[in-house]
Formats: sequence, structure tokens, C-alpha cells
Amino acid sequence: MKTIEDILRENKDFFEDAEPSKGHFEKFERQLERRFQKNTPKRSIVPYLLRAAVVTLLITLSSLWTWDHFIRSGSSRMTLGQVSPQYKEVESYYVHQVNMMEGEIVNIDLKNNPQQKQMLMSEMNSMDSVYVSLQKELKTNPNDERIINAMIEHYQTKLEVMSYIISQLKTIRIDNQNKTENEKVKL
Repeated sequence: MKTIEDILRENKDFFEDAEPSKGHFEKFERQLERRFQKNTPKRSIVPYLLRAAVVTLLITLSSLWTWDHFIRSGSSRMTLGQVSPQYKEVESYYVHQVNMMEGEIVNIDLKNNPQQKQMLMSEMNSMDSVYVSLQKELKTNPNDERIINAMIEHYQTKLEVMSYIISQLKTIRIDNQNKTENEKVKL
């Protein structure tokens, strides 16, 4: 059986004597341009990768927080939910609110100042360490209303601080967008 190379070599004279018709190359180039313009959308994968990274980070942080506060059976700490069913509802409400606010903070873009984002996260961690110490105190005194009230106030304060941070970050983002729009108009 002959290969294509053999056939081309045997019929070399047949292929070399004819020139393509006039305008053939231009017509071929237009067809290629049309075919590739329709089939390849001009989208970037970077925004999708950034969203995936943010979602992954949020899920990881939420999982670690849940592990640290609920699943890990630390003998030295006690949660509000272990005191009574009513406090369990209160605690789950605040945990849900804190997780939502943490998600908003993570989603706000601070690419111009990564140190600021790192500082925010370290402040949140220090607030969590205060709560851990309250949990340890609750373990030693499970019926002390002062500790229970301090834990609830901690959640309220944390939500207020996070809400303030989110509003400030949104204000900064809006100001930055307005500045870039004004710079574009000037150009």
C-alpha cells in the first residue's frame, strides 16, 4: 500500500505546474478569519480563577472556624450551645452573621494594599482569641451569667466592628472607582 508521500513524489510534476486562481490566497485568508472569529470568544480566564480562589479561601476559613469552634472537642472550652438550647440558637445566629460578614470582607478587593487585608485578618483573629478565653472561663463556670453575657456582647461587638470595616472598605472602593473614572475622563 502506498503512502501519501509516495503518491506525492510520483505525481510531483502534476502538482507543480498549476498555479492557484487569482485571489485564491485572499479568499482563503478571509475564510480562516471568519472561522476563527466565530469560534473563539475573547474572554479571560483570570476573573474566574480569582473567584475560585476567593471561594476556596472562604470555604477553607469557614471550615477551620467551624472545626475550631464546634467539632474539635476541646476539654478546656465550652460553647454557648452547650449551656442551653436558647443560647445555642443565639450562638448559631451570631455565627451565621459573622460568617456572612467575613465573606464580604474576603470578597472586597484590596489588591492595592495587601498589608491592610492582612492587618484586618490578624485583628479578626485577635478578637477570636478573646472569645476563646471566654469559652475557657465558661467551662470553669458554666452557670455564670456574666460570662454568657460577655460572650453575647463579644459577638455583637464583632458584628459592629465588621460592619464598620465593610462600610469603610466599600467607601474606599467607591472613591477609588470615582478617581479612576475622573482620570479616564481627563484623558
